[in-house]
Amino acid sequence: MAVANTTKIAFIGFGEVGQTFSRGFLKHEGIKIAAYDILHGQNAGAHLQERAKDIGVQFCADATTAAADADIVISAVTASQAEIVAQTARDWLAPGQIFLDVNSAAPSTKQRAAQHVEAAGAFYVEGAVMAPVLTPGLHVPILAGGPHAAKTADMLNALGMNLTPVATEHGIASAMKLCRSIIIKGLEALMVDCAAASELWGVKEPVFASLHATFPSIDFHALAENMRERVATHGVRRSAEMFEAGEMLAALGLNPGLANAVAEAQLRGARPKNNERN
Repeated sequence: MAVANTTKIAFIGFGEVGQTFSRGFLKHEGIKIAAYDILHGQNAGAHLQERAKDIGVQFCADATTAAADADIVISAVTASQAEIVAQTARDWLAPGQIFLDVNSAAPSTKQRAAQHVEAAGAFYVEGAVMAPVLTPGLHVPILAGGPHAAKTADMLNALGMNLTPVATEHGIASAMKLCRSIIIKGLEALMVDCAAASELWGVKEPVFASLHATFPSIDFHALAENMRERVATHGVRRSAEMFEAGEMLAALGLNPGLANAVAEAQLRGARPKNNERN
């Protein structure tokens, strides 16, 4: 583990979350950060390596090197890769290491991921990020779950994070996030389609006026622009999250059709360049 008075944090996945959190962590004394990203060795990997160097992060050629001697390993990949990373982590995690999974995955995915990590003797902590990361940075609200959630929150909150333990079992934190996401991502998809259709028909002003009469506290012009931009910028990631919400609903015996339709709508609304990771 890390030497005295030094905390080493490793990121598996070095996109927006890994980079943003790293900048926040490195404002504190005694922090070392290493990172690995699947794009290492590709053209985009060179760009990530430059970003890591600018931030002050050691960019590693593999997950084993990044996680070596780390106190906390943070998995910040994509929903579709969350369990795969946890499964491979059995080969490079050491007993006693904390594995914080902040990916937006279904409760069942997190539960399976926990089994993989715990098979290595490491401690799995489920994390559910409850808001976009870029503006609040390290202070973004994160729900934490699992037997070691409280201990992990104490450690990371001292470094500026905002983890709130909500359960000692795995799955609860992700269920809270994805149930909320059904509303948030669903409203985004509805608002984008409403704005697009009303603009094409030339009836946007009366439609928004009618909506405002029903919900007078909402500025629908501002909301439509905000949600359109959020879908365009983050639609790929939001789509993956909503497919995970669909998996959650199906596991409960509920119909996942609406969640899956929202996932498809989010993907349609994403800018083409956002089909690639940042």
